Amino acid sequence: MDIESVRNFALSLNENVTEELFAKQWIAWRICGKWFLLMQLDAPEPRIAVKLPPDVATSLRDQYSGVRPAYHMNKTHWSDLYLNELDDKFVKMQITVSYQLVLSKLP
Repeated sequence: MDIESVRNFALSLNENVTEELFAKQWIAWRICGKWFLLMQLDAPEPRIAVKLPPDVATSLRDQYSGVRPAYHMNKTHWSDLYLNELDDKFVKMQITVSYQLVLSKLP
C-alpha cells in the first residue's frame, strides 16, 4: 500500500476525519480531534502508526515482522505498520481498528 492510498482510505472512513501536518514531516489523521493514524513522511521505509488494543498489538508484533512498536509513541498502544512488508487488506484492517478504537472512546 502506498502513502497516497493510506491517505485516501483514512479520509474515506468518515466525513469528520481530518488531516493535518502537525510537525515538519508528520501527518496526522484525527476523528473529533483525536489521533488514530500518523505518518512520518521522511521515514527511511514507508510506515504508519496506528492505535491498537495492547493485547492485539502484542499478538500482531509476534506474528508479523512488519508490525513493530511505534517510533516516538506510547509503545503499549501504538504500533508501526511497515507498508512494504504487509498486504493492503491487512493495513486497511488495522487502520479501521485504530479508527474504531479512538471513535469508541469519544464522549
